[in-house]
Amino acid sequence: MSALPAAEIAERTRPRRIAVGSIVGPTGAGKSALAMAVAERAGCEIVNADSRQFYRRMDLGTAKPSAEDRARVPHHLIDVRDPDESLDVAEFAQLARASIDDIAARGRNPLVVGGSGLYLRVIRGGIFSGPAASAEIRNRLAKVAADQGVAHLHQKLREIDPEAANRIGVNDLYRIVRALEVFELTGETISEHQRRHRFADIGYDTLTVGVEVERKKLYEAIDARFDGMVAAGLVDEVRALVEAGYSPEKPPLSTIGYKQIAAYLRGELTLADAIALAKQESRRLAKRQLTWFRREPEIVWLDPERGAQDALALFEKFFRRR
Repeated sequence: MSALPAAEIAERTRPRRIAVGSIVGPTGAGKSALAMAVAERAGCEIVNADSRQFYRRMDLGTAKPSAEDRARVPHHLIDVRDPDESLDVAEFAQLARASIDDIAARGRNPLVVGGSGLYLRVIRGGIFSGPAASAEIRNRLAKVAADQGVAHLHQKLREIDPEAANRIGVNDLYRIVRALEVFELTGETISEHQRRHRFADIGYDTLTVGVEVERKKLYEAIDARFDGMVAAGLVDEVRALVEAGYSPEKPPLSTIGYKQIAAYLRGELTLADAIALAKQESRRLAKRQLTWFRREPEIVWLDPERGAQDALALFEKFFRRR
């Protein structure tokens, strides 16, 4: 029997790369519906990359997949923390990769779905860890936020690092403080550090599909979805969380929807004003998410209605090839 060619031996002995699909896009664009269709057709299990769906008891305001959908298609990294337990980006990356490896080991296909761009990116190659946290700096900045508002710190970040300010929400105190802390400790912006890091490859083959919706239609969908959340009982959901002792001033409750409804429950806003503010912030979030994803050159953009069949064909071919 003749010996196998060296190239074929190398190919057979090379560690198998895991094929990881991703569906990304702004809030309200229809990612979940497309993901369900792809998962059922292409033998996928879904790995959640929405930073708020990690938390138990936060169902309506996060547009968490229904129990029926989760029974039809296995979902990972949903309801893995209580609302007073943190889950940072580095820990998410570890959990997500463990889920991906487990899914692939069982002969299924991992499909990562979410609108949190950084969470999706770190799955592919880790995250810049940066210098160790400084309690002195964090306490000082927290006092500034308490005295002058989080927006004041965000403006300070914008003066130092406009790139980071554009991708970090104006109310995202944790990430604002971390960016300011890195600059103070190292003399370089967090954007410069991350640019050098470049999120090194960790051995996945990836296909990323982005759900694209015309801006006016997207905003209408966002407004309608929030109305649906309120009609389904969002006020009661927020009330139950607050009564259980979870603070709407701290993550994850200090996020869009929960924050505004909590202000209504405290008597600071009318319900109509709270809803209007939540819709406005959701639209702004969608704009920031689109800005982030537009910088990702590997994304294949498809319309959620006209492109559904194209997405199915792309993912079926991608997973079959692997």
